[in-house]
Amino acid sequence: MTRTIPHLSVIDIEQETAGVSNYKNIPLSLFNDHVVRVGVMTEPFYWHYHPNSDETFMGIEGTLLIDLEDRTVELKPGQLFTIPAMVKHCTRPLDERSVNLTFELAEMETVRCEAS
Repeated sequence: MTRTIPHLSVIDIEQETAGVSNYKNIPLSLFNDHVVRVGVMTEPFYWHYHPNSDETFMGIEGTLLIDLEDRTVELKPGQLFTIPAMVKHCTRPLDERSVNLTFELAEMETVRCEAS
């Protein structure tokens, strides 16, 4: 089922993520050629990179771990972190669940890869 993204509407992130206990990535808003998604992380996402888009994460709830090839970033609520295009990464919650916003090109490509 394709989700309709509302225009000229207030989107309540807490309402969108309430009761979500499994991994979920929900598109919330389109602007220009980009999309804002809310991600509920309950398990690691595979190692990957995006050849055609940067990806910006903003922590909302819990702690999101962003594994890079040389370090791990801990993103807490209210913090923002951008991963440039072509940079390998893997995201996962520190505890049982984290919630974050992502800002990325709407037609972003995702290439699965192995960690180095």
